[in-house]
Amino acid sequence: MTSLSAEHRHQLDDRLSQRFIALDPAGYFLIKLDREAGELIAEHYGNGIDERGLATDPDTGEVISCRGAGPRTPLMVYRGRTAKQLGIALTEGEGPHPISRLDHALYMGRELQKAERALAEGGDYVQD
Repeated sequence: MTSLSAEHRHQLDDRLSQRFIALDPAGYFLIKLDREAGELIAEHYGNGIDERGLATDPDTGEVISCRGAGPRTPLMVYRGRTAKQLGIALTEGEGPHPISRLDHALYMGRELQKAERALAEGGDYVQD
């Protein structure tokens, strides 16, 4: 078996990012870095899902735009120094847990690892 080059890995990831994704009815997250505190931040937002599978604002029923949307208030803000610490906060313990789909949990794990690496290395973090 031949290993993939970095370029082929990037192309594969880009292609996979274009697939249809069923949204988590428990909501979505915006992941940020707090460099001053040395922490990862995961803001959890609620949403509805319409008949087309699009996320909607639970208060207005309007489709939530990925770009240029107005400010929303998170339901909860999770903070941690590592991806593992945040992952545990999101999925273990008494609950309720803000992630209801396995694919969403895997996505969050990948994104939190990327964010942790950016925090440790001083690089930029862009959520996929």
